[in-house]
Amino acid sequence: MNLNVIEDLYNVVANRKINPEEGSYTCYLFDKGLDKILKKVGEECSETIIAAKNDDKGELTYEICDLLYHLIVLMNQQNVSLEDVVAELEKRAEKIGNLKQMKVVDKNT
Repeated sequence: MNLNVIEDLYNVVANRKINPEEGSYTCYLFDKGLDKILKKVGEECSETIIAAKNDDKGELTYEICDLLYHLIVLMNQQNVSLEDVVAELEKRAEKIGNLKQMKVVDKNT
């Protein structure tokens, strides 16, 4: 499995932001701005949900890829790096297994 494909996609998107190419859908999104990017993220999120409800793995995989792409565009638009996301995931991973203890309440007091 090559997870570098996500990093490669992130880098292509970042490059399109710096070096626009005519006819590029990514450049179109950057040109239209944050509102258009957010609209696409929302649409792809909804399509992912529908695909999951339809219980179609192929359709779900396709929609997840669309959602990931648009999230990567959003990350670049808002200057969030892959390193930022990985660092947050690593912080969260440290919490795995450290479940909070339920507070015991004495109902007699």
